[in-house]
Amino acid sequence: MVRQEARSSDTIGGLAKAAGVGVETVRYYQRRGLLIEPARPPGEVRRYGDEDVRRLRFIRRAQAAGFTLEQIGELLALDRTDDRVRVRALATERLAALDDRIAELEQSRAALERLRSTCASGKKGPCPILDAFDGT
Repeated sequence: MVRQEARSSDTIGGLAKAAGVGVETVRYYQRRGLLIEPARPPGEVRRYGDEDVRRLRFIRRAQAAGFTLEQIGELLALDRTDDRVRVRALATERLAALDDRIAELEQSRAALERLRSTCASGKKGPCPILDAFDGT
């Protein structure tokens, strides 16, 4: 998807398109307090600008890195400070969680590989993979 740059007069739809997300995603982040909902002038629609696109893209990238919305809120608050210690601490926590998940996935992969090899051994009866998932 090609992303466009936001204009200072973009509506919520333009903001969503510029960031490559849906309008409901923008509204969800607003409800969570991660995006500010601009004031609506009487008789007009709310307008978003480049800073809103930057913030929305920041949220999406942080989510892709595995940060929770609560952590992203903290990162956004830290974005305007010099508290590198806290930002590094959050990144360290996230790296530790990723390492744990990678270890779990590697164990699952090894177990599945053993089951696949056993299933291919040519013995009669149900495949051990099915038995393992059945829990019997």
